[in-house]
Amino acid sequence: MNCPYCGYHDSKVIDSREVNDGIRRRRQCLKCDSRFTTYERLQPSGLFVIKKDERREEFNRDKLLTGIRKACEKRPLPSGTVDKTADDIEAELYRSGKLEVPSTIIGDMVMERLKALDHIAYIRFASVYRDFTDITTLKKVVDSLVDGEPALATPENQLSLLSSEELEELSKRKQSEDKAKSLSLRNK
Repeated sequence: MNCPYCGYHDSKVIDSREVNDGIRRRRQCLKCDSRFTTYERLQPSGLFVIKKDERREEFNRDKLLTGIRKACEKRPLPSGTVDKTADDIEAELYRSGKLEVPSTIIGDMVMERLKALDHIAYIRFASVYRDFTDITTLKKVVDSLVDGEPALATPENQLSLLSSEELEELSKRKQSEDKAKSLSLRNK
């Protein structure tokens, strides 16, 4: 690891800690004694995204981050929230074990997290992702947020990929996983 200050090629590790899905290492340059931090993450094998036009493209975390950042721009969110959201989505995609994932699945994952995080960011993302054709469709989504009802999940002319029973089962499973994760974080 080259020192970011003097460019020297060698450093020593002062401290290592596990963080999220990687390792954080505190290093010290052996030439100028400057300290810096590096993050190591396992680079999993290729994951491909199936676009709406059936093209396949390698998953790009930066594109995911850019979309979430645009939606959350100028919103009062805690620092690191956007990066953590992208990390969670990326980790969930790799945990699924699939080599190809439709872009709609990724979009739905982002919308789900943004809805829980910030309603304005959710509306911003949804307005682009769902490609609202008129103001009444957008108004329905905003009204559903205000009323606390589930938002319009798919456009009216699009068929659902899962039955309502499968969707309900996935929702319950996700809620129980989130509760278990929350409890484990509290116990640490």
